[in-house]
Amino acid sequence: MTIKTNITEMFGIKYPIASAPMGPYRTTELAIAVTEAGGLGTLSHSERSMDCEEVDSIVAMKKNLDYVVEHTDGIFGFNIRTSRLELDCDKLISETSKHIMGNPKLREQCLYALTSAGSAARMPKNKDFQKLREKTQIKHFHVAPALWLADKCVAAGCDGLVVTGFEGGGHQAYEKVQGLVLLQQVQQKHPDIPKIACGGFATGAGMAAALALGAGGIAMGSRFIASKDSEFHSNYKNVVPPAKASDTIVTTGTFGTIRLWKNKVSLYWASRVVKSKEEKIAQEKVYQEHQASLTKEEIAEELRRKKDADLAAYRGDMENGGVLLGQSIGVINQISSASDIIETILNDAEKALKKAITFVE
Repeated sequence: MTIKTNITEMFGIKYPIASAPMGPYRTTELAIAVTEAGGLGTLSHSERSMDCEEVDSIVAMKKNLDYVVEHTDGIFGFNIRTSRLELDCDKLISETSKHIMGNPKLREQCLYALTSAGSAARMPKNKDFQKLREKTQIKHFHVAPALWLADKCVAAGCDGLVVTGFEGGGHQAYEKVQGLVLLQQVQQKHPDIPKIACGGFATGAGMAAALALGAGGIAMGSRFIASKDSEFHSNYKNVVPPAKASDTIVTTGTFGTIRLWKNKVSLYWASRVVKSKEEKIAQEKVYQEHQASLTKEEIAEELRRKKDADLAAYRGDMENGGVLLGQSIGVINQISSASDIIETILNDAEKALKKAITFVE
């Protein structure tokens, strides 16, 4: 059985499974492995390239794009965070677009442009991306972790949405709506726009559920972290198989609420989060005012401190680093290759869909 959806048709890929963006971590080898296995590999917004520990994000993006296109003939994409805290965002969009335009192989293969953690309109308004969009088949998706954000994506002219539920690892919306409900909300209001479901997906049954709810595919972060192909440290990967879904915690991150694995760092951050509704409203107001008052230099320093914590985890320090993982760790039992993960999920999704159709007379 071949599962064909609007996502497989849009990108010309074999399976409707994408790797989620996991910046600031480098996911170049993982993107290649997922693409080679028939899925949609995604490069993260990172300051780390294949041949250098830390460089400018523009340099890293170009190097990583070139590396991927040299090692696969499949379709893949990239992620750019569009928050105002990303000081080089507009330049990164421009330079990435021009770099793809200048390489015939990239023009053919790099067809998935995913933005997140900021405005959905920032990429389509960019003149260099507009030229790329006119000359190639590239499609622009934006991460929508809330219904009102999905509305903004549609208004901005996005080609598709990555509908991300609160179960997912990393940054999430303040609304805290679970993916099962959010996907139904978005499908009711925007039935025709292509959707990739993300947050809490790691099994074939989960994929079958997403397809039944209107998604054309799924994106996975934690499941692919715990793969033999990802660049994550073995200490990071080994956290996943024995973990429970309750082993994550939500606290305040750089771009809003964030879900992390419970360790010394995340528990300390969570202990500083206020609990009452009134306090939360006041805290959010102070946070927004604080962010708006920062200079570019102060923003850069705040991001540097966060990246230091991220890098600690990426290098294997599971106590002093921020370990981004979602609740799907509760259904991941082993570390496997990306190809085995995709094959297992597709086989199990097929079984789940065939079983579900028996209920229909």
